[in-house]
Amino acid sequence: MTETETNHEEVVSTIQMLNLMESVATAGQPETPQGFVPAVPETIAEAGLPDSSIEQLILKHLHFREEMVGRELSDALGLKFSVIDKVLDNMKRHHLVQVKGSLGWGAVSSVFSLPEAGRIRARDCLDRNQYCGPAPVPLDQYRDAVRAQRLRSGWLTRQSLQDAFRHMVVSPEIVAKVGPAVNSGKSFLIYGQPGNGKTYLAEALFKVESSHIYVPHALEYQGTIVRLFDPVYHHLVSEDSPSANSISADRTHDGRWALCRRPFIVSGGELTMAMLDLSFNAISKIYDAPFQLKANNGIYLIDDFGRQQVTPAEVLNRWIVPMDRRVDYLTFNTGSKIEVPFETFLIFSTNLRPEQFGDEAFLRRLEYKMLLRSPDDKEFAEIFSRVCVKKGMECSPAQIHRFIETHYLKTGKRFRRCQPGDTISHAIDLINFEQASACLTDDVLDRAFESCFVHADGIDD
Repeated sequence: MTETETNHEEVVSTIQMLNLMESVATAGQPETPQGFVPAVPETIAEAGLPDSSIEQLILKHLHFREEMVGRELSDALGLKFSVIDKVLDNMKRHHLVQVKGSLGWGAVSSVFSLPEAGRIRARDCLDRNQYCGPAPVPLDQYRDAVRAQRLRSGWLTRQSLQDAFRHMVVSPEIVAKVGPAVNSGKSFLIYGQPGNGKTYLAEALFKVESSHIYVPHALEYQGTIVRLFDPVYHHLVSEDSPSANSISADRTHDGRWALCRRPFIVSGGELTMAMLDLSFNAISKIYDAPFQLKANNGIYLIDDFGRQQVTPAEVLNRWIVPMDRRVDYLTFNTGSKIEVPFETFLIFSTNLRPEQFGDEAFLRRLEYKMLLRSPDDKEFAEIFSRVCVKKGMECSPAQIHRFIETHYLKTGKRFRRCQPGDTISHAIDLINFEQASACLTDDVLDRAFESCFVHADGIDD
């Protein structure tokens, strides 16, 4: 078999693979959110990018892949081939790309590669920045999209919130306090003693059923690239690749965007002020979006508030304008600033007393506040019973009552929601170590409880 025949078979194989992916993508499209869907650009002008930006991305993709079928190139950029065809024609005239072969279906089935002049230009482009992914979305288009994907007033119902909390023991009082705060999308402070499930409660909000959103892979502003899509926080709705839909001739949405669940991002004691601004990678020369930008149209939880490396006042002062005006200002390493949308539901969770953060005027900046109280004996018993069922351990109501009476009611020890889980986990560890029968006896529970707590009065001088 000659080299030409081999290349021809490789091209045929590639086209067949793309056609198969197209049929799969169109057969099982995920449910899209009601309202906003990023329209498929029919021209470069509608994409909002200059020809030079498209040209640079084509050069980079071909530099790394060596050769690509026209439809592969279209898929990689997230744009219809008819949009990039004009740019490719111009690049061919200037000897920046070359056609190695074709299946006779027009330019879309041509195999493109870089001649020497194209390789030199590609290296120049990589010196400017090393971004090589779907074409970025202009910042103005992103602003409009974020505002269009706001959750509408009244979107959250009592039933949907109760469904999200189904795996927890939550009183109607807590549901009544959490519901309006979440529905408003304004800032929310949850405070109380450690171990009562503040973080667990906040994380359960990720289970609330809501519409999905479209997130761009990257943003563009005056030639600068900001990487936005983060697979750690942006969970794709389907198992298809982010750009699988772009293979189809009749795309359902702009392939530069990924359909995701609304993000839920958590920062703890490691949070610094630098994490709340653009992060510049000196090697790739690309900016990475801060947490609050990645959390747009979702939730951003600041856990252990007050224990960060910066003071609570610094954090809240940083967000005075964003929380009030729904816009944020980010800084490039050149010192220039950009205005970005701030449609993030901020939740602050803390073990500290709110008055330790500041005075009344300071706390007024946080719209909603809720004290998550310790459970009473009935709630504690229900939590204990549920944990036993989850761990596959039998424990009778009489045993739970004896445990509560012995270790809490007689001693005056405060209930905490985390304690049933801790005690039963210790009991299972104890059973496994002693190779005893998988049974929660009173003795095992007492010994497990003892190992969960420190006793300062027992330390020798």
